[in-house]
Amino acid sequence: MSKDTPISGLPAMHPGELLREDVISALGRSVAEIAGLLKVSRQTLYATLREEAPVTAAMALRLGKLCGNGPELWVNLQARYDLDRLAR
Repeated sequence: MSKDTPISGLPAMHPGELLREDVISALGRSVAEIAGLLKVSRQTLYATLREEAPVTAAMALRLGKLCGNGPELWVNLQARYDLDRLAR
C-alpha cells in the first residue's frame, strides 16, 4: 500500500498502479494490445503493472507518446515512488 509523503501529503504511486487502474481501462484495449503499441513484451508490461519493474526512461517515452501526456509524468511518478521507498 502507498504511504503519504511529507512533502505533498499525497501517496507515492508506482506508475504501474496508474497504468493498471486508469490508463488501460481508458484506452479500452487489452494488455497484449497495449504491449504491442508500446513495442514491449507482454511480460515487460505485466511486470510494470504488478509494480515489480520500474518505468525506465525508454518506457516513459513510449507511455508518454501513447497517452499523449509526455514522458515527464511517468519519470516523475517513478522517481517519487523510488524516493519514498528509500526514505522508509
